[in-house]
Amino acid sequence: MRKKIVCAAFAAAMSMTLLAGCGSNSETTTAAATEAATTATTAASTEAKTEVQTEAVTEEATEAYKPEEPDEYVQYPDSAAYHLVWEENFDQPEKKLSADDWNYEAHKAGWVNHELQAYVNTEEYAYVQNGELVIRPKKEVSDDGKITYTSGRVNTSRKHDFKYGLIEAKIKVPTGKGFLPAFWMLPTQTSLYGSWPRCGEIDIMEVVTNDPSREYGSIHFGDPHGQRQGSVADGSNYSEEYHVFALEWEPGLIRWYVDGKAFYETSDWFTASNGEEKPYPAPFDQDFHVILNVAVGGDWPGDPDPDLTFDENTNMYVDYVRVYQKDSYDENVEKPAKEMHMKDPDASGNYVNNGDFAAPENLNDDQDWVYQSLNKGVGAAEIKDGEIIITTTNEGTETYSIQLVQGGLPMEKGQKYKLSFDAYAEDARKMIVAITGPNVEYKRYLEDTSMDLGKDWKTYSFDFEMKEDSDDNGRLEYDLGKQGSTATVHIRNVRLEKAN
Repeated sequence: MRKKIVCAAFAAAMSMTLLAGCGSNSETTTAAATEAATTATTAASTEAKTEVQTEAVTEEATEAYKPEEPDEYVQYPDSAAYHLVWEENFDQPEKKLSADDWNYEAHKAGWVNHELQAYVNTEEYAYVQNGELVIRPKKEVSDDGKITYTSGRVNTSRKHDFKYGLIEAKIKVPTGKGFLPAFWMLPTQTSLYGSWPRCGEIDIMEVVTNDPSREYGSIHFGDPHGQRQGSVADGSNYSEEYHVFALEWEPGLIRWYVDGKAFYETSDWFTASNGEEKPYPAPFDQDFHVILNVAVGGDWPGDPDPDLTFDENTNMYVDYVRVYQKDSYDENVEKPAKEMHMKDPDASGNYVNNGDFAAPENLNDDQDWVYQSLNKGVGAAEIKDGEIIITTTNEGTETYSIQLVQGGLPMEKGQKYKLSFDAYAEDARKMIVAITGPNVEYKRYLEDTSMDLGKDWKTYSFDFEMKEDSDDNGRLEYDLGKQGSTATVHIRNVRLEKAN
């Protein structure tokens, strides 16, 4: 699995929250999905209907874990059109979540994405305290030194299921490297379109706590697997303060918000079975349920720091969950024509931004060059004196555990291209280069190509033809992970151009 990030960075879609199926019956202790069809309607899942209050929310930092204003409302552009259909304020006196509203899930460690935690279906790891839901990851060390992790995961399947609406929650995420807290949705039954990813997945909020300033919103769908993802980094630290994460879901449009501000939207998705595409807006035209959990480790965040203390700071806190809906939705929508945004090359014909490494960059954002460490890989990258230098401390468990990428490269079907660059290693070693399609399950446009790097600068050149459908988000990848060496690598003069 690849790390998950907006096109130009990584994907645990190779990316994502990979699932064996959708609509799992979380009252059981296995990952098996329940196939029972649900007949619940929007009205049946409604506890109350009230008019939306349109007061603007005021987010204030607080030293306490409980926000001072639990009943405040975020204002959205279309707030007046919505009415509240379900609200969970976690104001019950009991520690255990109400079985009328929530299911506790149980799954073994490693169930998906090589995550380290086991999900345990008790209130020890997901409980109500001081008027909020606390999801508590826990680390235990046995007498023989073995480390195990447990955490909580809860959902509203077959208790509160929704088709379309504005879904929001006020959350503070854990502090510390190696966590993936999530507020997301899966369909309640699998019989309609089939197992994941055909059934669809909606990720309202995911924060990789290695970088608690960035929030991701995604959907997964299709056969083959496809994903759309946006992210936002607005200067907030989501592990220090509460923020309201929301999704506006309509037929043919899904839009993501943080604190009432939209940061991403898409209408581009599909699903298929046995090669036959289903009518749009499938698969996002069926009942979904809410899921809240904290994953520990795995493909995306990597392992927690060995000396990290698991305490109240590593918990996720949820002040409320609210679902609003409009009186009606017009499902007679057409799939929009796919728009390609093929970027132009620079004056020299090069499609790679900053290929000469003349400008400094933040290598941890999702713009231009992106360095990432995955699957136990430990390293660093630096742009200096017209080159990029990648150092490795631990090569990790996968060839891509140490990786340098750049996305947004235009790939036209039938076009021939030439990739070239200079490289050397401080000790002889191997490196893999490829050009892939993150939005189309990482199809290889230039196949993974292993090369031997020597201790002197050498120019490498690769000619290839784009044989797949055109893609405006090709991704150049340099893989420096598990290949038998941690030698430092130097790269310069990277060019991708059309071949004559």
